[in-house]
Amino acid sequence: MTDYADLTKFIAERIVSDKDAVVVQTQPRGRSTIVRLQVADSDMGKVIGKSGRNIEAIRAVVRAAGLRHHERVQVELKDQK
Repeated sequence: MTDYADLTKFIAERIVSDKDAVVVQTQPRGRSTIVRLQVADSDMGKVIGKSGRNIEAIRAVVRAAGLRHHERVQVELKDQK
């Protein structure tokens, strides 16, 4: 199994300013996996991007990695609270 958390963290750390605030958690559910990405509030706009392009690109890359192993992977962006 590919570590989707590491892939998501690798991509997110290249986008944000505060690399220490990047937190990625995975939750396996049978043949699917949910990856939760959390970044600092100041970096939220960078991760989302204009019209959501950046987060959609992250989702597409991680989803493609999952398809190679016949798994469904969803990336969710968590708010810091």
